[in-house]
Amino acid sequence: MAAHRTLPFNTWVRVYNLNNNKTVDVRIIDRGPFVDGRIIDLSHAAAQAIDMIGPGVATVRLEIISSPASVAPAAFGVQVGAYLNRGNAERTRAQMQARYGAAQVVLEKGFWRVFVGHEATEADADALAARILQDSPEKKDAFVVRLDLATT
Repeated sequence: MAAHRTLPFNTWVRVYNLNNNKTVDVRIIDRGPFVDGRIIDLSHAAAQAIDMIGPGVATVRLEIISSPASVAPAAFGVQVGAYLNRGNAERTRAQMQARYGAAQVVLEKGFWRVFVGHEATEADADALAARILQDSPEKKDAFVVRLDLATT
């Protein structure tokens, strides 16, 4: 099992550990990782299968080996914050909505996450993220997510 920011749920991915040439096949069942520079979060068993337990991170390559038969049309946005306090999330949502239009707060794994935009393509969401980063340098951890699945 694994988490990815934008791949549809139930996508099967082959993960290649480029440090030791080991592979593992995983199914995307969650959103993440929420750490800059990381592209996938693996379950403990999957990480163990490709010897990532000690170092915790590795240089990997992903190959999609199977996609779900039917996927809802994609919608992408930018996560600009994750808060323990809903009031803080709502304040950020209101600020972002005033600047960029669509914004929402979603409770996910104990955090109130603020998503901005509702873009049809990942490229459009990338452009929105760049605009947010330029206008609001304090949002340096903003990143693109697949909204239609992040909010279920």
